[in-house]
Amino acid sequence: MALFTVGPILASLYLSFTEYTLLKPPEWLGLDNYREMVADPRLHKSLGVTFVYVFVSVPVQLVLALALALLLNRGVRGLSFYRSVYYLPSLLAGSVSIAILWRQIFGKDGLVNQVLAMAGIEGVSWVAHPDFALGTLVVLNAWTFGAPMVIFLAGLRQIPASYYEAAMVDGAGPVPRFFRITLPLLTPIIFFNLVLQLIGAFQSFTQAFVISGGRGGPSDATLLYTLYLYERGFGSFDMGYASAMAWVLLAIIAALTGLNFLLARRWVFYES
Repeated sequence: MALFTVGPILASLYLSFTEYTLLKPPEWLGLDNYREMVADPRLHKSLGVTFVYVFVSVPVQLVLALALALLLNRGVRGLSFYRSVYYLPSLLAGSVSIAILWRQIFGKDGLVNQVLAMAGIEGVSWVAHPDFALGTLVVLNAWTFGAPMVIFLAGLRQIPASYYEAAMVDGAGPVPRFFRITLPLLTPIIFFNLVLQLIGAFQSFTQAFVISGGRGGPSDATLLYTLYLYERGFGSFDMGYASAMAWVLLAIIAALTGLNFLLARRWVFYES
C-alpha cells in the first residue's frame, strides 16, 4: 500500500507544485501549474468534452442495464448464459482490440455505413467527423452495461414477490408496479451504480486514445481530460503540469461523488 499507492499519490501531489520533465530534478513552482490551467484553452476544451461524455453515456448505460436486468429477471431460460454474455462487454470494452474494432465499425467503410447503404443512405466517417466522433465513444461506453446490469439483476432478485402479488390484487398493472414498487426499492442499487459508473467514465482513456490516434481528434472532439493529461505528461514530458491535472480530476470526482451522496437523501429509499 505504501509503495504502490500512498507513495505515488504523495509524490504526485508534490510534483504538481513543480516543473518536472523527467530529465532533471523537480524545480519548485508553487501554484504556477494551477494558474496555467486556468488559462489553458485545451484543458477547458477537454473538460467540456469529458462532461458531455460522462453525463450522456452514463445515464444511457444505466437505462440499458436496467432494461436488460428487468428482461432477464422474468425467468428467461439459460439465465446464466445470457448473464455471462451481457457481462462480457464490461470486461472487453477497455481493451485496445475493442477500441480498434470500434474504429473500424464506425469508419468510412465500416459496418455502420454498410448497413446505412442498404437503405440508400450515404454515411460519413463517424470517428473522423468532429460532430459525431464523441458520439462513437458515448455508444462504446453505453455498450459496457454488463457490470451494472448484473448488479441491477441481483437487486431485483431481493425484492419480495409478495409486494407484486399484493399490487396485482389491487389491480395495479406493469407500469404502476414498476414505478411504485420496483423503482423505489431499487434506488439504493441505482445510486451505487451511478456513483461507480460516473467515477469510471471520468477515468476513461483507452477508447479515446485508440480511436483518435492519441491526439483527441478530429479538432479535439474526443479530447477527454485523461487523454490530455497523458499528452502533457508523456507527450510533452511536463509531469508537473500533468500531476496538477490529476489532482484537479480527483477534486472533480470527489465533488460530484459528494454531491451524489448529498442528493441521495432526497431520492434513495432504504427499508427500515
